[in-house]
Amino acid sequence: MGNPLYDRLFGIHAGKNTPFLHLPDGQTMTHAAFLDMAAQIANALTGYELEPGERVAVQVEKSPEALALYAACVQTGLIFLPLNTGYTATELQYFIENSGAKLVVCDDAKAEGLAPITAAQNARLETLNADGSGSLMRRSMGMLPAFEPVRRAEDDLAAFLYTSGTTGRSKGAMLTQANLLSNAETLVQEWRFTRDDVLLHALPIFHTHGLFVATNVVLASGGSMIFLPKFDLEDMLRLMPRATSMMGVPTFYTRLLDDDRFSDDLARHMRLFISGSAPLLAESHERFETRTGHRILERYGMTETNMSTSNPYDGERRAGTVGFPLPDVDLKVTDPETGEPLPKGEIGMIEVRGPNVFQGYWQMPEKTAAELREDGFFITGDLGRVDEDGYVHIVGRGKDLIISGGYNIYPKEVELVLDDQPGVLESAVIGVPHPDFGETPVGILVPEPGQTPDPEAILANVQDALARFKHPRKLIVLDELPRNTMGKVQKNVLREDYKDLFTRG
Repeated sequence: MGNPLYDRLFGIHAGKNTPFLHLPDGQTMTHAAFLDMAAQIANALTGYELEPGERVAVQVEKSPEALALYAACVQTGLIFLPLNTGYTATELQYFIENSGAKLVVCDDAKAEGLAPITAAQNARLETLNADGSGSLMRRSMGMLPAFEPVRRAEDDLAAFLYTSGTTGRSKGAMLTQANLLSNAETLVQEWRFTRDDVLLHALPIFHTHGLFVATNVVLASGGSMIFLPKFDLEDMLRLMPRATSMMGVPTFYTRLLDDDRFSDDLARHMRLFISGSAPLLAESHERFETRTGHRILERYGMTETNMSTSNPYDGERRAGTVGFPLPDVDLKVTDPETGEPLPKGEIGMIEVRGPNVFQGYWQMPEKTAAELREDGFFITGDLGRVDEDGYVHIVGRGKDLIISGGYNIYPKEVELVLDDQPGVLESAVIGVPHPDFGETPVGILVPEPGQTPDPEAILANVQDALARFKHPRKLIVLDELPRNTMGKVQKNVLREDYKDLFTRG
């Protein structure tokens, strides 16, 4: 039986002294050296008396060691749970408790704040820093650089990714080995990745885009990555001549376009630019093609499904669409009320089915049953249509989830913080178009009678309660919120009123 995910993504590179990670300082780590590191970490993990199927919660900065920890979890049969580095200790407490994590790995600077939480959970706490230091690596360095992978089946769980909706708490999407492996191998074929590819990788690896799409595709193809800690314009411009491909969020592309040094000469040798995690404005498509001659390839996926559709590698990459369903992925547009399929061109709920679709939400059987049909179709919550040529258009969301720079923002969580501020009676948080982030959150405040909320002071208070990407970009004070006859706040009206707040003009 072996360990399919490890064997087909990692094990195939055993002993290969071919480049895998090109680091910003000019050093290169080979596939063999990376696997040696992963094996040492795997040996350390077994010393913690963790059993296959137990969860490892990880909130660390991007580094080769952090990526090797992912490989080690696959190798040992542990469920990898990456967490946004911007989350506060209060936010992390829910994920750690809900997942039942037995090991938590964090930066040294955050260990003190997490210690009471892990102690209450009876979980072990280890550290791993951006420079590769920390207790986990100190223990690992003394281990043998060889480890026999734990036997796992394709339907065994490999990862949890927590996703937000607009009601209730975050949900832990359970992803199997087959979910991750099938998607990686399909994307290698669809996007023509080979061992000669060098991917410019500036995405975070706590998110499905940077980890289960970008990294897994490179592993499955045998290529290499220019592994940047984060998006830095100077690094991107300096290192792009060494790359053949790039994956990014719309912010990456708008930042490049805003710099005159990003020219057709700099991009001419590139094979492919891919964008996702948030909508790319048609204006950005046009500016990019005019500047470089390249047509950005846009695709569509979710935490629960990885990638489901893609514009074609060969053929028209149509702006404003996310292309066609991937091979082995069934996609239909249904009536949100009845679930019945709709004709082409009509807008409805997008549903997808395929080997990429997750197994359900951790310890949420009712939520799973509500969103994952018995026939395998997943109700995405996104509204869209399929045009006469078969291209899929995402036109909005049935819920109020905000996706800003590729990160999910749960409006109710932000509203609870705003509602608690001095002088605020109630609030509504909406997502409005933004040229860099696709969407950005805006808070609408209604004052208490006789009070005048101070937006600047409120924004300062929000910084301590929420991760930076959740902070409203602007606060607007209104006398009242628009409501329907049932008293429900009409966020669609607010989004329409403020849709041009950040557009170029």
